[in-house]
Amino acid sequence: MIYTTLRQVPPVKPYFSPGDIEQIKNDLEKILKSGMLIMGEYTKKFEGEYAKLCAVKHAIAVNSGTSALEIVLRAIDLKKEDEVLVPTNTFTATAATAIFAGAKLVLADINSESLCLDAKNLQRYLTENTKAVIVVHIGGLVCPDMDEIRKICDENQIFLVEDAAHAHGSTLNGRHAGSLGDAGCFSFYPTKVMTTGEGGMITTNHDEIAEKARVLRDQGKESFHSSRIIKLGYNWRMTEISAAIGLVQLRRLPEMVRNRKKIAEYYDQKLNETDLIQPRKTNSNIVNNYYKYIAFLGSKIERDEFKQKLAKKGVRCGGEVYWPPVHLQPIYQELLGTKQGDFPVAEDVCRRMVCLPMFSQMTLDEAEYVIEKVAEVFAESLR
Repeated sequence: MIYTTLRQVPPVKPYFSPGDIEQIKNDLEKILKSGMLIMGEYTKKFEGEYAKLCAVKHAIAVNSGTSALEIVLRAIDLKKEDEVLVPTNTFTATAATAIFAGAKLVLADINSESLCLDAKNLQRYLTENTKAVIVVHIGGLVCPDMDEIRKICDENQIFLVEDAAHAHGSTLNGRHAGSLGDAGCFSFYPTKVMTTGEGGMITTNHDEIAEKARVLRDQGKESFHSSRIIKLGYNWRMTEISAAIGLVQLRRLPEMVRNRKKIAEYYDQKLNETDLIQPRKTNSNIVNNYYKYIAFLGSKIERDEFKQKLAKKGVRCGGEVYWPPVHLQPIYQELLGTKQGDFPVAEDVCRRMVCLPMFSQMTLDEAEYVIEKVAEVFAESLR
């Protein structure tokens, strides 16, 4: 189909059906009338339903994915000589929380195809001081080497954390993100596949970690109704309103993942017809929620120019995951002494990465428009 009028396709968009909006409005009225605005029945229910999704014993609701990461790292009592290994292509929260929790941050390079930490890279960076490893499920793709990484961590008594901020509903061999390590950390930021506005969730099968997390999220109090402070915590609580939104979004999650997968399959089919851009592959044993649709531009196409030309045609790409990578961010160069060339794989693939529009209510008609405009930009770039 040839589109003769300019349309606007955003990079992301939260999805709330009319029925979902009515449900949230009703829940909001109940919450306000109850006077219980935090740590009430909606939070408990949301935690219970999320634990069921991930097939874990515990889910602890917090106010952000960043909070989830820091709470988990603080719960394992890190010391200043302890090292936390983090892939360099991640959001600052993954790296910063290791420092906030009192440990030494160690960065690692990535696999060029999955964009995730792999077992080979993991072993290169391990030392006797490695206390925790954070694996990041980039763009909704569960790290393909997760089982092998888990085995290495178990053998070396290293705590394995899943940064599953992107991976709601994603699976590896039928097992959900958030159940594959010692603890999982999710974000419900507005751009994510499911959102609570702001919010996060910790998932774990470890009773001790779960108990510490509940204490730390609520100012270090031994329980919500106690005034006894047994740890130095923060106000990391989720609100009841956020939990109510989360329950509605969680019920909608399977549908949202199915539709995103349909759009991704269309993109894959069309982009595989050109050698100017290469979609990231998802193995058959992985369900990718396609938080981001990631592809890699060939050497003939300059990314900034590509994105600018697309935007003029009404197609806005999402932010990369991530550019610049952590080791090229000014604050980490200052703290760690990192520089260009330290992690060449991440530098190469992240520089060529582009994220085409992807959102849960996206239509095939919109996807067709995106592909048509991508083809137009390629044609213009090669003249």
